[in-house]
Amino acid sequence: MALSRRRSHSLQNNASVFRRYPLTTAIAAVAGVLAATAIVNRQLAKRARRNNPPTGRFLEIDGVRLHYVERGQGRPLVLFHGNGSMIQDFESSGLIDLAARTYRVIVFDRPGYGHSSRPRNVVWTPQAQADLFAKALDRLNVTQAIILGHSWGSLVAVALATRHPAMVGALVLASGYYFPTVRIDVPALSAPAVPGLGDILSYTIAPLVSRLMWPAMLRKLFGPRPVPAKFVGFPKEMAFRPSQIRASAAETALMIPSAFAAAKTYNELTVPVIIIAGEDDRLIDIDEQSGRLHGRITQSKLHRITGAGHMVQQSATGNLMAAINEAAVATPRLAIGM
Repeated sequence: MALSRRRSHSLQNNASVFRRYPLTTAIAAVAGVLAATAIVNRQLAKRARRNNPPTGRFLEIDGVRLHYVERGQGRPLVLFHGNGSMIQDFESSGLIDLAARTYRVIVFDRPGYGHSSRPRNVVWTPQAQADLFAKALDRLNVTQAIILGHSWGSLVAVALATRHPAMVGALVLASGYYFPTVRIDVPALSAPAVPGLGDILSYTIAPLVSRLMWPAMLRKLFGPRPVPAKFVGFPKEMAFRPSQIRASAAETALMIPSAFAAAKTYNELTVPVIIIAGEDDRLIDIDEQSGRLHGRITQSKLHRITGAGHMVQQSATGNLMAAINEAAVATPRLAIGM
């Protein structure tokens, strides 16, 4: 009975405090929930890294710990993944193993993704990333490589070709965003990159929302085709880490201005350019993007893949491999770095 009376008295006191200080009490409750959520997300991020250790090697360049995988021998082929992705995207697709039969394949985790760091003292525009990768490729004794960029990675590929032409022999641009358009999804998806508030979101709410949105996002990325069974090899828990969510949000915020800046440089491209896109891409209007880019670059070829969506590296791996081979044939042999 005494215990029951004490509990009743405690509840009455709590109710009294809430009535006297409703706003303060509500803020304290929310702060407590957010703190608990942040602890859980931090532990999940640690577990994701532990369960998915790096499979390649590292380069230390300008304060960035850059993770990369290298396989095969022959002409250098460099792969840049899209926003929110990592090396395992190309790995699970089978493209790395397929290309390594003929090429020296080098695949990077771009800054902030996979096992690569993303220092905050740099705004990681496509130009900044291109400068970083130019130093990395120089360290690896690579010149005149075939550069493949998927989605956001295509902006990095273009920036590398215009800013460091000696590094690039040909471009393969897949499912890219090349011209600025109105995107109503950008403000919401960019929120985790907002200074201060973004850190709170990245470590609390954003990982939970990302997990809930994951199935719908995959349907949009892969549609109209189903998600292939091989994509099970993609470590989605790595994508839900606060650090990677923040990197992805930052690149979403940079997407439109980066396309605006890139559009001014397309006339500077002199290397062969192979453009490939899924006809049924639900994320990007390929007529407005890939089709328009083909019209701007006279030495380009455009391949539209019937029935494929945004993830052509997964759904149309053979077509993408054919585009790489086409780029190799179009590249003058004297310009190829081995």
